Amino acid sequence: MREIYNDKLKQDLIDQFNYLDLFGFDVQQHVKLFFISQKDHIIQDTQKPEYLFYLVKGKSKLYEYMENGQVSLIDFFAPSSFIGEMELIDEHAAPLNVQAIEDCWCLAVPLNELKDTLLTDPVLLKNLLSYIAHKNMKNIRTSTRNQSYPLSKRLASFILVTEQNGKYEEKHTQVAQYLGVSYRHLLFVIADFVQKGYLAKENNSYNILNMDELKKLANI
Repeated sequence: MREIYNDKLKQDLIDQFNYLDLFGFDVQQHVKLFFISQKDHIIQDTQKPEYLFYLVKGKSKLYEYMENGQVSLIDFFAPSSFIGEMELIDEHAAPLNVQAIEDCWCLAVPLNELKDTLLTDPVLLKNLLSYIAHKNMKNIRTSTRNQSYPLSKRLASFILVTEQNGKYEEKHTQVAQYLGVSYRHLLFVIADFVQKGYLAKENNSYNILNMDELKKLANI
């Protein structure tokens, strides 16, 4: 992750996403712009985040390491997502890992410098509350889908969320855990996608050959 010193680009993104409206005080002079390369981390569990991030370009995933050494996928972020809000609200919250699925751009404000101001800003707190409520509802819907829809539909949706430049390369063990299915069942459906011409295996990843069919299957 590196800070980008391009005032015009930063201002364009601030204006495009109405970023300043998220705050009730003049935050302009504190805003920074960061670029996060694909597979690099925005937040890691080895250290407390130094910024409250706001994702404006790209996709990222939230995960944690389990006690048994396995990786558990938790959530995915698209533009207009806060990252680091829980660490701002609860200083005892253990930081997790947020990794870029593809190249990401984030606007950010420093937590150490502005923490007290951020925590007493009613405009920001209202926006954070709304964001957390919507994220919770999304997770409830995901859980409901995992119980109610066939794996083919859920996997198609998952592939579309996590693909980058027409390539899908998530680890099967993590995906099976996230979707609540057996590893064997997941491999069976992926093999079916390959047979139908939706995907083509290439080394440890898959090229997406028919994006339209996946969207149709996922009802997007």
